[in-house]
Amino acid sequence: MKKYSYMILAFLLCCTAACKKLDTLPPNIITDQDVFANSAGITAYMARMYAELPIEDFRYSPARGLNFFWIIAPTSATTGEALSRDQSNSMQENLIFDDRPTTWSFCYKTIRDANYLSETLPKYASNYTTEQINAWLGEARFIRAVCYFALVKRYGGVPYVDKVLNYPEQSVDELKIPRSSEEKIYDLISSDFDYAYANLPESNQAGRANKYAAAGFKSRAMLYAGSVAKYNQVSLVDGSGNRLCGIPAAKAVTYFKAAYDAAALLEGRYSLYKKAWVAGDKTAQYQNYINLFFDASSPENIFVRQYHYPESVHGYDAYNVPRQLMGANGYSSEVNPTLNFVEMFDGIPKNADGTIKTTTNGKYDLYTNTMDLFANAEPRLRATVVLPGDVMKGVSIEIRRGIYTGSSVGGISPLLPAGSTAHYPTANIVEAANANQTPVKLPDGTTMNPAGLSGYFTGDGTCSVSGFAIRKYIVPDKPTSEVLENRSDQTWIELRYAEVMLNRAEAAFELSSLGQGDKNYLQDAFTQINQIRERAGADLLTGSGALTVDVVRKERKKELGFENKQYWDMRRWRVADKEQNSTIYRTLMPFYSIADGKYFLDARLDERNSRYTFDPRWYYEQIPDPEIQKSQNLIQNPGY
Repeated sequence: MKKYSYMILAFLLCCTAACKKLDTLPPNIITDQDVFANSAGITAYMARMYAELPIEDFRYSPARGLNFFWIIAPTSATTGEALSRDQSNSMQENLIFDDRPTTWSFCYKTIRDANYLSETLPKYASNYTTEQINAWLGEARFIRAVCYFALVKRYGGVPYVDKVLNYPEQSVDELKIPRSSEEKIYDLISSDFDYAYANLPESNQAGRANKYAAAGFKSRAMLYAGSVAKYNQVSLVDGSGNRLCGIPAAKAVTYFKAAYDAAALLEGRYSLYKKAWVAGDKTAQYQNYINLFFDASSPENIFVRQYHYPESVHGYDAYNVPRQLMGANGYSSEVNPTLNFVEMFDGIPKNADGTIKTTTNGKYDLYTNTMDLFANAEPRLRATVVLPGDVMKGVSIEIRRGIYTGSSVGGISPLLPAGSTAHYPTANIVEAANANQTPVKLPDGTTMNPAGLSGYFTGDGTCSVSGFAIRKYIVPDKPTSEVLENRSDQTWIELRYAEVMLNRAEAAFELSSLGQGDKNYLQDAFTQINQIRERAGADLLTGSGALTVDVVRKERKKELGFENKQYWDMRRWRVADKEQNSTIYRTLMPFYSIADGKYFLDARLDERNSRYTFDPRWYYEQIPDPEIQKSQNLIQNPGY
């Protein structure tokens, strides 16, 4: 009898007197009959595979890998979207951490589970309808494709396994499968998603794939493949001529078309979330954008990962709320959006070079409130980032760098030279050395803490280091008493329609740039981008001629900010090393001027001198050495 274990098995002590019937399975062995002969067993099997999907969600960090509860050095702190007190440079994804499985072994385990279901389920087909069998087989192929995409985007070509491998039925040599070409892996991923699309139903329960999830994921994977074909410069060819790293440039059009066509399948099936959206009403547009991340009935949600306290949890709120809202754990402000990220948005006063305008004729501009600088900012920015002085959970978030006590006659000159990474001078500036700030007495008799409740404490590890905090995905009404480690359970939206529209727009733009004229790709890209900008409350583009590759990419960065997508976008565009060549990201530091009773904001480089440089080797990760040692047929990636 063929059997498969679905839990940790106890040792089989058949040599004892207790084992009187050697053909009787111990009670802790679950057989194929137990699992595949009834829908409850299949549901449980599916639940495990979905739980093991390699999704970079709330519990993902390049420093700690997949499915890690305590998140430090978040993905956004590697891309330049944010700064983190626990990180001071770019980093390679840590694919081996402590004693947890590597991404490699993690994915191949789930691939084996998917293959096992595909091979075993048809034996029990008489128990179910044809539609049920097809749907479950479609889910298995969807899961397998997602796992292979997680592998290929990290390693390039990997061993392709589409059937269950068993030892000793197969020899050790047969199990040492060599790497396939990167191109072949993407083609097989495409085939799996096509099979899933053809067999999955139009709807499924939350957290499980339907046919449109398969099409949406295909658009993502094929866009990645097209980008590699067009922009990658790294090549690795084995002795048989298989290109393990890299895809021929001639295939770019093929993959971009596949991405475009897959994205187009979702048109009319999903839509941008606009339940609270009102044209011309910035407040309504801001609230609408916040709501879309918490509305389970959103028409934008395509594929989600659900959490539910206490069975399945994460700690996103505890790690990231502004300091003045932190709970008893004492965590906060792990994600601190950079000024570089904020400057991408519309409606902010800017200099000719696109940087934020905080001075006029060499003197700081003064504001009654720090939010005055952002009075006309697009609502999507406020819904993504907590700006200094904005309201969150009913309170004003106090983020200051210090209090300026000097004269303002003739205006206040910049505190530091342009481009300086030095600390601020001590003359005429009162700073907070730690959370126990010494209040400064103001002319009207009131007092003010130099850094406010969430600002920059030079001796504290729980404050904003950039002048901003994160708002996206923070539960708006969670009381402070529940802002605790591993107490959050909001749903992660892994794929939403806005991303599919952006996939379609980028693929269309790339096809147009490659001379493909069978469709008006450029006009379609323009339409997709403007629909997203309208929902965001941004200024609409005036014509398709305004589209450039930078405009398309910037829209993606803004819309998908802090959703763990930019990390992979920078890699597939092969721009991470160029953008982060000894880069120091920028911050915005608010000061209160006592003489004026007003604020000025200083745009500057991060004074911690956190310098980011991305090693080009990291576009292809190192295959874990233990895997290389198991099979001499595996060729290591370049540079390792």
